[in-house]
Amino acid sequence: MTDYLLERAWVDGAVRDDVLVSVADGRFTRVEWRQPVDTMAAVPVAGLTIPGLANCHSHAFHRALRGRTQRGSGTFWTWREQMYAVAERLDPDSYLDLARATYREMVAAGITAVGEFHYLHHQPDGTPYDEPGAMGDALVEAARDAGLRIALLDTCYLSSGFGAAPEGVQRRYADADAEAWADRAGRRSGSDGVVAGTAIHSVRAVPRDQLDTVVGAASDRPLHVHLSEQVAENDACLAAYGATPTRVLADAGVLGPRTSAVHATHLTTDDVALLGGSGTHACFCPTTERDLADGIGPSRLLSDAGSPLTLGSDSHAVIDLFEEMRAVELDERLATQRRGHWPSAELLRAATVDGHASLGFPDAGVIAVGARADLVTLDVTSPRTAGTGADEATVVFTATAADVVQVIADGRVVSRQDDQHEIGRRLDEAIGRLWR
Repeated sequence: MTDYLLERAWVDGAVRDDVLVSVADGRFTRVEWRQPVDTMAAVPVAGLTIPGLANCHSHAFHRALRGRTQRGSGTFWTWREQMYAVAERLDPDSYLDLARATYREMVAAGITAVGEFHYLHHQPDGTPYDEPGAMGDALVEAARDAGLRIALLDTCYLSSGFGAAPEGVQRRYADADAEAWADRAGRRSGSDGVVAGTAIHSVRAVPRDQLDTVVGAASDRPLHVHLSEQVAENDACLAAYGATPTRVLADAGVLGPRTSAVHATHLTTDDVALLGGSGTHACFCPTTERDLADGIGPSRLLSDAGSPLTLGSDSHAVIDLFEEMRAVELDERLATQRRGHWPSAELLRAATVDGHASLGFPDAGVIAVGARADLVTLDVTSPRTAGTGADEATVVFTATAADVVQVIADGRVVSRQDDQHEIGRRLDEAIGRLWR
């Protein structure tokens, strides 16, 4: 057992001083803050400590695009062609290298669990690998090496768009039908730190008559889906089905508390009611949504309707959940010309306990007895955080990933601030090999 005396920590909905925690077998066995006793043997932890963060939407291979797709102009659809160019180059070995480096960057940023929206399944010509789950296995191994829990969201992808056959690199994503996808995805079982989850790429990539099969195969696993990221997708869905993507998913039984709607940007009033009324999570990825010029989704309306907010870094234009948190509020200000939509405590909850729950880790994201022992400590004397009060507003509105000085996940120290240069070197090597 190890005891830590946290100088300041977010516990039970507030920042408290001198919090004593005991950790055994990867979980908290004691959490005290009102004049705790027996602190002499405790390891002192200076700064402000919060629970581990959950990155609920990741495409690990997109990290290779950072700094390249930002040059010039275009739309989501022109960016997609650049993304396809990276997808063509990967194999299980190079994917392992890239994902491991990407996940280490996440851990250094205070992330202790990731939802990997995994659709890069097959060889470049669409032929399955001898081991059909080889690419997913690479992601699981990468996460373990980085000290990160992972929900591997095995993604069903059948069509390039409302019945059109997959073409080009899309053949790597595609299965023959939902039954074939379910057969492969169903072979993976979870373990401690690994959730075998599921995903629907989008309504354009999974025909309406295949959705029932996906829902049945998902059972009680997390089920994630890209939803209404682009106006063009909504228009095509209306043309094909006479309904919005949200309505199509609702009619197929996709929505519900285990489901996360990723992006949820261009919604009707009815869409918001369907998502909120079903308790579907709304996973926002503001740094990607602004990088790709997607638009600003109705985060506050969705939350008020009953959709818990979660957050992701998606394409990894940056990996910084602190920036994702504050961007939700700041985007609402831009859309409404009014301030004060999201209290810091709500955004912190979205990035921690609600995010972990949506990935199938309901025992994480909180500093409490019995929970997984994740501790993310911030420097409150950096040029960004100094003088800000060292409270929840400091976390959400001033801190960045660069202020994370130590990360403990499942009771084990997995990152310290002096790891930064080594992480950068490994990223440079992995991405450099891809582009050669």
